[in-house]
Amino acid sequence: MARTRLTPEREHELYTAVLDLLGEVGYEALTMDAVAARTRSSKATLYRQWGSKAELVVRALRNDKPVHLAEIDTGSLRGDFLAVLGRSDDCRMEKNSALLRGLSHAVHDNPDLFQALRELLIEPEMTGLQLLLERAVERGEVRPDNPALSYVPHMMIGAFAARELIDERPVDRAFLLDYAESVVFPALGV
Repeated sequence: MARTRLTPEREHELYTAVLDLLGEVGYEALTMDAVAARTRSSKATLYRQWGSKAELVVRALRNDKPVHLAEIDTGSLRGDFLAVLGRSDDCRMEKNSALLRGLSHAVHDNPDLFQALRELLIEPEMTGLQLLLERAVERGEVRPDNPALSYVPHMMIGAFAARELIDERPVDRAFLLDYAESVVFPALGV
């Protein structure tokens, strides 16, 4: 489908409304009718622009990310990690964690949502993380045969899940920094 050209301001307004609705009602109850009403749009325009509810929701999540990992290159893995953390804040992390938790339940019944999450959010982040790690290997910070390299995504996702399950607290910058210093960097030999 051909996408109509929206101004960045209008697109941001639409994405903000989608994320607000998602937080209020969850993925299952979020409808294109509700988005259209909230944003003073037509449902036909929304479908023409995004094609499906799943794509609209995931693009809204992607748009809300303060940083794309592939853009970060400070010259060291520790510096890259600090730069990533520096571009977010605890409030945004808590909100995004809550939204992703809600979506993690919805993906089981919605293959289109799972596919959109994989293509538009997870794979680009994994590619960006892989670039950060490859640069660390090229600089000699991490041995290329370090077995922990392939588990860094698992470690980071695990940190988000475990923080809430074990500590009953949301992930914040201080926790992620301590986790990286205590778990990720030692595993990588940094």
